[in-house]
Amino acid sequence: MRSDLFSKDHVAQPATAPGMSLHNSKSIRYAVNGEMMARQGAMVAYRGNLQFERKGQGVGGMLKRAVTGEGLPLMAVKGQGEAWFAHEAQSCFVVDIEPGDSLTVNGRNILCFDASLAYEIKTVKGSGISGGGLFNSVFTGHGQLGLMCEGEPLVIPVSPQAPVFVDTDAVVGWTTSLQTSLHRSQSIGSMIRGGSGEAVQLKLEGDGMVVVRPSEATPHKPQ
Repeated sequence: MRSDLFSKDHVAQPATAPGMSLHNSKSIRYAVNGEMMARQGAMVAYRGNLQFERKGQGVGGMLKRAVTGEGLPLMAVKGQGEAWFAHEAQSCFVVDIEPGDSLTVNGRNILCFDASLAYEIKTVKGSGISGGGLFNSVFTGHGQLGLMCEGEPLVIPVSPQAPVFVDTDAVVGWTTSLQTSLHRSQSIGSMIRGGSGEAVQLKLEGDGMVVVRPSEATPHKPQ
């Protein structure tokens, strides 16, 4: 058969090293040699000797489940082989986290990550219940983190002289060196009279970066 479909740009080549890499802009390939973590249901293909295990429950397990933001548990992928991860054709990115780095990410944007990374569920300071997700996941340690985003993300520098205000439903994540607080841009009266509805934003101050997706949260899909 002849087709551009079978060009080398699309055909999966054998992995040359263990770990995470972009297969294309919409999927991440992980050459597993041991264990890694992924959003349950995000595996679209695999080959080799791999086992997929749902994370344990209990109080600790339920807190860890908040990392996915939508109530979907994480899964551990163990063994030797290759797995491909994707979610609703969203754009994918690989972030290298080094010792001393700290990144906070909205759970809905997490696709997969190295088991060597540590993560902790934290309340977004100043966000309240309206914070686009009451819990965010803070990643530290040494390893790679696979993120996904609807469309091409906006990466905006934040400086002490120029704080950035973001829609809580659009923010993907930010460096944890930044301070967060809730900012109200309209009065209640203005909203009642037909305001834009963009009444509350998350204000980020300090020195760092914030990542924003070019769309607001989509309605929750029944599981």
